[in-house]
Amino acid sequence: MTVALPFGSWPSPITAESLVRGAVGISEVIPDGDDVWWAESRPTEGGRTAIMRWTSDIAVEVTPPDADVRTRVHEYGGGAWWVDKGVCYYVDFADQRLRRLEPGGKPLLLTPDPDVRAGLRYADGRVTPDGEWFVCVRESHHTDGREATNEVVAVATDGSMRVEVIASGADFYASPRVGPDGLTLVWIQWMHPDMPWDATELWWGELNIGGHCPNFKLAGNGDEALQQPEWAEGRLFVLSDRDEWWNLYAVDGVSGELTLVVGGPFEIATPHWVFGLSRYADGMHVAGTAAGDALVPAPDLPYTSIGSLRRSGDAVVFVAASFATEPEVVRLRGSTLEVIRSARDLGLDPGYLVAPEPITFPTTDGAEAHALYYPPASPDHVGTPGELPPLLVVIHGGPTSAARRQLNLGHRFWTSRGFAVVDVDYRGSTGYGRTYRKGLTDGWGIVDVDDAVAAACFLAARGDVDVDRLLIRGGSAGGFTTLAAMAFRDVFAAGASHYGVADLEALATDTHKFESRYLDQLIGPYPEARDVYVERSPISHTPGFSAPLIILQGDEDAVVPPSQAEMIVEALRDKGVPVAYLLFEGEQHGFRRAENIIRAIEAELDFYGKVLGFEPADDIEPVVVENL
Repeated sequence: MTVALPFGSWPSPITAESLVRGAVGISEVIPDGDDVWWAESRPTEGGRTAIMRWTSDIAVEVTPPDADVRTRVHEYGGGAWWVDKGVCYYVDFADQRLRRLEPGGKPLLLTPDPDVRAGLRYADGRVTPDGEWFVCVRESHHTDGREATNEVVAVATDGSMRVEVIASGADFYASPRVGPDGLTLVWIQWMHPDMPWDATELWWGELNIGGHCPNFKLAGNGDEALQQPEWAEGRLFVLSDRDEWWNLYAVDGVSGELTLVVGGPFEIATPHWVFGLSRYADGMHVAGTAAGDALVPAPDLPYTSIGSLRRSGDAVVFVAASFATEPEVVRLRGSTLEVIRSARDLGLDPGYLVAPEPITFPTTDGAEAHALYYPPASPDHVGTPGELPPLLVVIHGGPTSAARRQLNLGHRFWTSRGFAVVDVDYRGSTGYGRTYRKGLTDGWGIVDVDDAVAAACFLAARGDVDVDRLLIRGGSAGGFTTLAAMAFRDVFAAGASHYGVADLEALATDTHKFESRYLDQLIGPYPEARDVYVERSPISHTPGFSAPLIILQGDEDAVVPPSQAEMIVEALRDKGVPVAYLLFEGEQHGFRRAENIIRAIEAELDFYGKVLGFEPADDIEPVVVENL
């Protein structure tokens, strides 16, 4: 029997604590002989990342209990470790130095202590066939204010602290991959102002460590984003979007000619925000997204999301999830599926986990945009008669990212309490081809806002949600869209910005190297287009803010510094607009610590209850809302 209660006030077993209790983030599955390794990020351990090894049905943690395996290259990291013949190479977050860990041994430092704290950073490495060198990307930070330097380097694995530069001169490098002969090397490189999903090049070089390393460009036409070069059985493969979709190609090592291997209207790659991504294995097995569909040449699999795909003998291993299950580590041999590291058992009634509805809706300029719509879902509760639910419009980050095609327990936190949620793939998102992904060019702060508003209005017009209780939330770039929607549109009843951008000019002049020219594509070159930066910045339009806003921010955020949040908070205080502000100590760009994740989402729920007039069923610490 269901009980009618106001939307937003439903009791739910999906508590804020359940988002982190026993939760782990699983990534970067790497096979090593018969063993399978992976990385686990753990909110309940301060957000640290540990390396796990599975051998003969037993999984053990390999790295020391105080290790936090994370690199800060590009600030977003990824690719902080690798394993070869049982030996693990990893970067510890505390000092960013590379280590070598023998089975049963203690970590051996391989790189020198830098003059700048954590100033020498390493990522995305592979071991040479003779085991003597670890070839990887290095990012060097300087004391004189110069921009960080990125290079491909070879690090001696014997602890001698010897580091040799293999390739330099480009602004960015990724995916250095040693050839099977140990004499050749390929890598991806690109230059400002391009991002790695705009235009990159594939380069080939001789691996002459300690001497001159001749190299040349192998592929890259200036209008394609090449990603993930890999060797397989003496052949070289790469992903390219030269024909609209990120498909798989074989590469001629002499002419650089690309031959399509696996293609179609689907994206195999995802944007290179982090290192360590693997979307295909040996040019044969492929995981991709076609508006969210997973693709592998195998029997039907019970998953909607597949990633970190790698060959393991006559099998493949990968991370997989569905709309009802969190990620788990899986091995597929023929038609036999084996779960190596299972997802946690949430013990939830399926009534809480109704699959979202993919929707396509009209937006401005005669275009269409896409989203996943999650209706309120509870086996025990319904809304009161005549009431429509509030809608939470979720804006993903990037902005070149996409709504996740897997269980997002954070979304279910809201739907199980009576909120509707729409996760918007606005123009500029990945999964719909290069043209759609380029849809934000010169239009950030306009096109994305248009699509967020269009999604909300589409669902309101369809009768799914209450047009007077439309909410919007987002983090990072999604936080900017949230703030812009609140400043420039009179549509949303309230909003939540998680470490969002308030001042585009400040972002252009005070952010890290990786994104320092990103806005050239999204807004225009700076300072030539300074007037556009000012005009598009929410901080320049505080008179437009009238609806309540909650802002959540980490005090160590190097991507969007706290000053961004504080500028908008101060302006709303002065204007008398209801505002709540929470600053989380020790957090960077995105919250990793369990206590902060819990506090952030509970505060947001309490905030919505205060501004919409419902009482959450949860026993939570109230948030202070000024000017309410």
